[in-house]
Amino acid sequence: MGLSLFERVCVISLSLVLAAPTPLLAAGTPANKSAPELVTDAATFYAALVRVQTTALPDARSNAAVGREREGTGTVIGEDGLILTIGYLVLEAADIKVTDSRGRSYPARVHAMDYATGLSLLKVTAPLDVAPVQLGNSSQLPDREPVLIAGWGGIPDTALAYVVSRRPFTGNWEYMLDEAIYTSPPTTGWSGAALVDRKGTIVGVGSLLVPDATTGDPKLPGNMFVPIDVLKPVLEDLIKTGRRQSAPRPWIGVAADEFAGRLVVTRVMSESPAQAAGMKRGDVILGVGDEPVGSQAEFYRKLWNGTRDGDVIKLKVLQDMSVREVEVKSTGRSEYYRSAAKE
Repeated sequence: MGLSLFERVCVISLSLVLAAPTPLLAAGTPANKSAPELVTDAATFYAALVRVQTTALPDARSNAAVGREREGTGTVIGEDGLILTIGYLVLEAADIKVTDSRGRSYPARVHAMDYATGLSLLKVTAPLDVAPVQLGNSSQLPDREPVLIAGWGGIPDTALAYVVSRRPFTGNWEYMLDEAIYTSPPTTGWSGAALVDRKGTIVGVGSLLVPDATTGDPKLPGNMFVPIDVLKPVLEDLIKTGRRQSAPRPWIGVAADEFAGRLVVTRVMSESPAQAAGMKRGDVILGVGDEPVGSQAEFYRKLWNGTRDGDVIKLKVLQDMSVREVEVKSTGRSEYYRSAAKE
């Protein structure tokens, strides 16, 4: 049975993307040393994409947001089988299974979780015997550049898209990227998917489906990717110790959204520092200390400026028609989210 038109387009697109002028060295191999394998063709590239299936703990605090059963893509980026994926796939995991392109399944564990970038590294119990994908340069990815969004399913799970904007991203779960990559048209299977440039390198990790990938009107839907360049400064730390060296940011456990220039609390996490301090849905966050805030970006910058997990955060909050000062004893996400190893 022949390939469908969509599959032919993907094959042609991938062939163009992987047709680099010089051979692509496997990740982590210096240019002056011989690489164990060269990533030069589609079959080798797709062998480095794996299916990640997770069952979270029954009482995982993240189940309400992302469900207990989760599935997405991981990309092998290290010669020892180190796998890069999006963090929410494996947050509070009770069981992780990785399946390679040949259908072989392996138990896996979280080696590192970096809450600041939203990325995670996994390790499996046995060597995967595949050539890793090289990390690209996401900062050099221009607008309107054609890219591939590649998932674990191979060619049928690959889509051709275009970079339509690069701009900051804020999420109401106390998360911010100084610059995220937005692509369009939208595709399914984005969770952990590899964003691939013309050189066949990974330049981003799939995070979200968004309604506003473009900034102008009409706004086009698309996908948001975490740029690979945010991983590079902390990758060595994550590999060696499972965490970045810098102190964790303070986390208080509120979801706050922007409405008419005000920052309104839409959810307070159960058993979070914010709940313990008496914050509730409908509160308006007016400031951090003496500094006013009106957007998520302002809130996060002032929340994280010169502080670390465990610090007391003073917030000015409009609650029940009265302005009050709330002191929140922050924590770190790693302390709040449950771990199978601690059960």
